Amino acid sequence: MSTIQAPLEFRLLGPFGAWQGGERVLRGLRRQERCLLAVLLLESGAAVTTERLIGLLWNDTPPPAARATVHTYVGRLRAALRPYGLPVDTRHDGYALDLAEADGHTVDVREFRDEIGQAAVAGDPAEKVRRYDRALALWRGPLLADVIDDELRDRLDGRLAQLRLTALEQRAEAQLAMGLHERVLADLTPLADELHDREGLVAARMTALYRAGRRAEALELYERTRAHLAAELGIDPGPALSTLHQRVLTADPRLDRPPAPLYAVRVDEEWLPWSTGGHPALEFCNTFAGWRHAPRIPGSDWLRTYRTLAVWAGHLDLADEGVVAQLVERAGRSPEEAEAALAEAREFRTQLYACLTDPADVPAFTAVAAVAREAARAAVLTLGPDGLAHWRPTPAAGLRLPLYAVARAAADLLTDPRRLTIRTCPSDDCGWLFLDATGRRRWCSLSTCGAARGGR
Repeated sequence: MSTIQAPLEFRLLGPFGAWQGGERVLRGLRRQERCLLAVLLLESGAAVTTERLIGLLWNDTPPPAARATVHTYVGRLRAALRPYGLPVDTRHDGYALDLAEADGHTVDVREFRDEIGQAAVAGDPAEKVRRYDRALALWRGPLLADVIDDELRDRLDGRLAQLRLTALEQRAEAQLAMGLHERVLADLTPLADELHDREGLVAARMTALYRAGRRAEALELYERTRAHLAAELGIDPGPALSTLHQRVLTADPRLDRPPAPLYAVRVDEEWLPWSTGGHPALEFCNTFAGWRHAPRIPGSDWLRTYRTLAVWAGHLDLADEGVVAQLVERAGRSPEEAEAALAEAREFRTQLYACLTDPADVPAFTAVAAVAREAARAAVLTLGPDGLAHWRPTPAAGLRLPLYAVARAAADLLTDPRRLTIRTCPSDDCGWLFLDATGRRRWCSLSTCGAARGGR
């Protein structure tokens, strides 16, 4: 009788390892055989050409018999993997290892990416932290630490190290929002020596130290970071970190507690700002409070994740509910693509705000117009349930769909006479935009800024 074997667990983050039922296996593989297997695992299901394998194994300077040597390595891999039900298939002029056809086998890099993707779109901070915890627990070191050098690591997947730092930063932000500053210190202090260049992580540690009553240490951390940036990169700390430093110096009471969402509405597990602008393009600008101060007030950006952006677009009726669900699901599968789309949306928001608040800002208008033209090319005219036609971005826009929807709305506003009635809230920590055809409103909302500062 044949027995069902436990699946293999491949560990590529850190030293290469293959495990089955808690026991180390495939110990006899040579270094280049481990490297070849890792390449096939990283591109599971896809054919990797012999030429590419040769280029990777010998850093583009192969010996004369490289092709024959690769065939030999593949033969040895097949023999080693056969007992575990893992075939290495020949496909055209290359090879493929498809884990999808082998039940239960796992690769830590794939799990790492999946968990980070799910964390990035999680609406609940506790779930976000749990997902990031699972992902970061898989990190045992750089990709194939005992097999390849940094140059080959960059060629295989140079983004993994940055993805880890992003996960550390996003987890720390979620922990601080939950009041878990002691957890932030426990997680980040052992990594202090490698985080000087990541100002977001330095800021998280500084905030956690301050909340733990260790103000002097928070200031010392800033000075060490400033000296490191000056010596190694020839730059000063960025605006956000410099502002945090000033707030620690002045013992700003807002640092003593997690920032609570003010004037917010809960939509599909996301906190979104009140709708006060009177137009989708203005509401998009109003997803960022604190416009009047540069650098920005920490905690004032409502678009913290791509999921928030997608949910916001649905809330403003710029995208259908089904489209939002598809965007969130895709963002979970492609976290780096989602992060890039979110960054592009934030940059568009900055340019749009400048364009709307200063009609003479030609560079800002040009930037907005460029995205609006792209949005127009990606739009279709659809009939809504109200009997009116609406321009909507096509699904082909991918994760840029919310951006294109906002750009279309911005273009409509810029051609509308109402554009001349836009006002900016004068509150020191606001700056939201709103329409005022009467010319009598001063604050963005009579029940928030106006009520709180009516005597000013």
